[in-house]
Amino acid sequence: MSDKPTANPSQKLWGGRFTESQDAFVEEFNASVGFDQRLYAHDIQGSIAHATMLARVGVLTEVEAATIVAGLNAIRADIEAGNFTWSMALEDVHMNIEARLTERVGDVGKKLHTGRSRNDQVATDVRLWLRDQIDLILAELRRAQRGLLDLAGQEVDTILPGFTHLQVAQPVTFGHHLLAWFENLQRDAERLIDCRKRVNRMPLGAAALAGTTFPIDRAITCELLGFDAPAENSLDAVSDRDFAIEFCAASAMLMTHLSRFSEEMIIWSSAQFGFVDLPDRFCTGSSIMPQKKNPDVPELIRGKVARVDGNLIALLTLMKSQPLAYNKDNQEDKEPLFDTVDTVRASLRAFADMAPNMMPRRERMRAAALQGYATATDLADYLVRKGVAFRDAHEVVGRAVRLGVDTGRDLAELSLDELQSFSDHISSDVFDFLTLEGSVAARDHLGGTAPNQVRAAIERARQRIA
Repeated sequence: MSDKPTANPSQKLWGGRFTESQDAFVEEFNASVGFDQRLYAHDIQGSIAHATMLARVGVLTEVEAATIVAGLNAIRADIEAGNFTWSMALEDVHMNIEARLTERVGDVGKKLHTGRSRNDQVATDVRLWLRDQIDLILAELRRAQRGLLDLAGQEVDTILPGFTHLQVAQPVTFGHHLLAWFENLQRDAERLIDCRKRVNRMPLGAAALAGTTFPIDRAITCELLGFDAPAENSLDAVSDRDFAIEFCAASAMLMTHLSRFSEEMIIWSSAQFGFVDLPDRFCTGSSIMPQKKNPDVPELIRGKVARVDGNLIALLTLMKSQPLAYNKDNQEDKEPLFDTVDTVRASLRAFADMAPNMMPRRERMRAAALQGYATATDLADYLVRKGVAFRDAHEVVGRAVRLGVDTGRDLAELSLDELQSFSDHISSDVFDFLTLEGSVAARDHLGGTAPNQVRAAIERARQRIA
């Protein structure tokens, strides 16, 4: 009996066990090459490392490994030159590349898959790809942070109202506000850096689920591929998608931050606020209203968080009922992951280009800070320092604000006599604390909005991301 495979109607690389061709619809339904072909470079990278390792342990000869590596490099060049035809019949990126390798170098190409499975191969490819994508996202995130610090440095003394409940609360500086954005992004960077550590574990060598009988050396492939360590358990290695879920969770948080920042830019650029002008290149007009300048880019960033949140829920739902080890369900992990990466990278790029180029309208910001009695807390603090209990001070200031509301004046515009009518603890020095500049300067501590503290915070921030 010949050990050569007999002709099989399916013409699949796995078709020896089958006696009939695959249904045409099932073939299309089953294929992933339409989207997983973007893993080609990392698939080839992993295959070169695998072939190199097989030669070092004696499973392949040096000549066989060199032939395979040369063939894989030639295939990569063909793909990048657009001279590669992807076949749906070959299902996925792995089978397409392996089939082309055998066409190019002959039967030696069939030896590449020794000691591995598509299960550990795809898990390795996705980790390699995601590791690179995290690095690209982090670079874009740092660019956004540097831009924010540059703008914050220019606006250390620019006063605008700080809000709670979208009501004027206390005066802050624009530079201080931008540093709040920076801190949000800094936590996002820390999450991604931490996530990358768990992405950077190597599944290769787990084979289908139980390892392999060949004398592989996983330390060799681990070093060649730049992983921190091999995955410890073969069942877990091929079935784990925690790393993708964790990345999507970190991305959802990052996009939530970008959405909040975008919301502020949308509000600030409105005629009602007029705090900033967004560069024209990030806006569009109306087809019917010629006066309109619509903040489409921040609106799109605000909207795209829905995609990333949806992708996170999709991956959580995908994994929630899977028994160990690999299941075909996991083919569905890639499109949500790919879309998350694409969305985050595009949104970060737009934000990093747009936010640092906002043009603040300083007089509008200042005028808004003078509305809403933003220094009321300063007056209460002043009274406390004069020996008044805070709750009594709160009552005094509330009555002073009521007078201001009734007469259309800010607290700083009330006369000394009027202020003293509410408390005999008030003296002429009170006006030093009721000005906007006095208010922000008084918060002179780590994390406060005093201009000198903001300058120091900017320098510390630059050092943190250097």
